[in-house]
Amino acid sequence: MNAVTYQLIKKDERTKARRGMVHTPHGTIQTPVFMPVGTAATVKAMKPEDVRAMGADIILSNTYHLYLRPGHEVVREAGGLHDFMNWGGAILTDSGGFQVFSLGAMRKIREEGVEFRSHIDGSKHMLSPEKSMEVQNALGSDIIMAFDECAPYPADRQYVKDSLERTTRWLKRCKDYHKNTEKQSLFGIMQGGMYKDLRRQGAEEIVELDLPGYAIGGLSVGEPKELMYEIMDDCVDLLPSDRPRYLMGVGSPDCLFEGVERGIDMFDCVLPTRIARHGMAMTSRGRVNIKNAAYERDFSPLDEECDCYTCRNYSKAYLRHLFKANEMLSSVLMTTHNLRFLIKTMENIRSAIEEDRFLEYKKEFYEKYGRF
Repeated sequence: MNAVTYQLIKKDERTKARRGMVHTPHGTIQTPVFMPVGTAATVKAMKPEDVRAMGADIILSNTYHLYLRPGHEVVREAGGLHDFMNWGGAILTDSGGFQVFSLGAMRKIREEGVEFRSHIDGSKHMLSPEKSMEVQNALGSDIIMAFDECAPYPADRQYVKDSLERTTRWLKRCKDYHKNTEKQSLFGIMQGGMYKDLRRQGAEEIVELDLPGYAIGGLSVGEPKELMYEIMDDCVDLLPSDRPRYLMGVGSPDCLFEGVERGIDMFDCVLPTRIARHGMAMTSRGRVNIKNAAYERDFSPLDEECDCYTCRNYSKAYLRHLFKANEMLSSVLMTTHNLRFLIKTMENIRSAIEEDRFLEYKKEFYEKYGRF
């Protein structure tokens, strides 16, 4: 019996969009879902209970960062990540693969795994499929991701082919090492770059392992959005319809809509929290740069249509003042808004699918939001 299972509730009549639920040991996730990112066991600038209160069923944390600091044994001794960070909902942990491969010259890829130097103190480490599983088992997350190689864009065909075949071998090692299947579910990751035939090969190899869920990796790595959507179209059709489908590292509103339309169930991205700390808000009328002088005496909320704590209590003028004064509250209030905005958008998407008006809602959203 898998710890994580998928339940289909409704299919959209005109697209591949679908409304479902992902059942986990720490509660049920309503899908399609956007997962706030809590890389180092915290969603930056937010208390866990506030993230929960704004409607988040699940957050993402990262194996690489928690392995280096505070160390997975510390988290294990604390009772696992849920207890350590006081989060009662579900948690998905990324394998650390993407972060390690992002280190560039500071890492060496071998069949055994990846040797790298810590970005914190330069110390040398080896992250392998087995080590990633060991760390994630210690963290106790509900969904654990397979250790994979995320090929860069652009990359030549032979490199991508070798990379995805290594990713498949690593996935088999992850599955063999992972024993805590009653409490944690291992998701495989489809790679293959921008080559459709390699995507098909990668999908066939990972689906053969009959895992509880599957992710599409290696997109949103610098390629044009049109190409990303084209590849995504093919990828979704290659994955089982009775398992969750997760598009990794994507979270702008347009990508959420386009992903849902193509049958994606789960998304994550640091975008809403990162841009919030730089004074940028996502609103129903498009992005607002709170640094702009135009907001110095604007006493209206960030978004008249938003129900978040920030919009119910504070004005653009006050938020601009906080940012210009370099006050921590700026990050708290801007992050609160951005996360609630995306979570609310996903709630609206789920309702639209249930009511067979997804395309109408998408059109309405795009017309108001403007350019992405």
